[in-house]
Amino acid sequence: MTEVAWDRMKAQELRALAEKNAVVIIPVASIEQHGPHLPVMVDTRLGQEIAHRAARKAGDARPVVVTPVMWAGLSEHHMPFGGTLTLSHETFRMVLRDLVLAITRHGFRDILISNSHGGNIIACQQFIDEMAPQIDATLVFTCYPMEAQEEYAAILEDQETMQHACEAETSMMMALEPELVDTSELDKIAQNAGGPKFLKAGKAGYRWRPFAHVTANGLAGNPARSSAEKGERLIEIGAEAVAALIRDPETWAAPDDLRGEGTGGVPFRR
Repeated sequence: MTEVAWDRMKAQELRALAEKNAVVIIPVASIEQHGPHLPVMVDTRLGQEIAHRAARKAGDARPVVVTPVMWAGLSEHHMPFGGTLTLSHETFRMVLRDLVLAITRHGFRDILISNSHGGNIIACQQFIDEMAPQIDATLVFTCYPMEAQEEYAAILEDQETMQHACEAETSMMMALEPELVDTSELDKIAQNAGGPKFLKAGKAGYRWRPFAHVTANGLAGNPARSSAEKGERLIEIGAEAVAALIRDPETWAAPDDLRGEGTGGVPFRR
């Protein structure tokens, strides 16, 4: 099996990958409560698995290497349930910034931030908006459930998208870490939280609220619909969706510049 883990390679092997213009995946995740039946490692474990499988799948097009998971994320909304470790927005962005700078100093120029925790999405997008114009590298952000949204909707029985400690996440953990899944009361703990609506106000407004606003036990969805077989399908589909993103030349193509020579007789600065 092709090695894709940064931390399992020797320095000269990583230097060689930089020379080959390898893509670097930085998985970003969280350590947070996942209801009464799942361990707090869910997002970190799933994000790592998806990234490693995607790297191997995309390796036929170009080399891909995966850094260790950035396991500390933005999980303040889960703090009421215990077991959660969270960062401030400033710390999260600064850690991500320093990792990106270290990677580019080694010569890598295409970096994919692959996220597995919903609370990180806005911060990651803001980070790229700020960082991309400052460095000689291409930064891309994705969340595997969003990349595989259409395919996931066709598999899931009680939901169309990933929720939290739900049918999807429970299934994937059954496939990867079955001994850590408490299946004793899966038929009794479902919570219909309605997705991320707890963060909305009015027709298009946003309001932060803790997750306890919409769930009594820290999960959202129906884990009774879960199975290891379904989980393996979801993992493979998620990994293939991320691999397709990596393989697509448009993902890494330089942006167009349609400005021409200038306007009003004054040239643009290049």
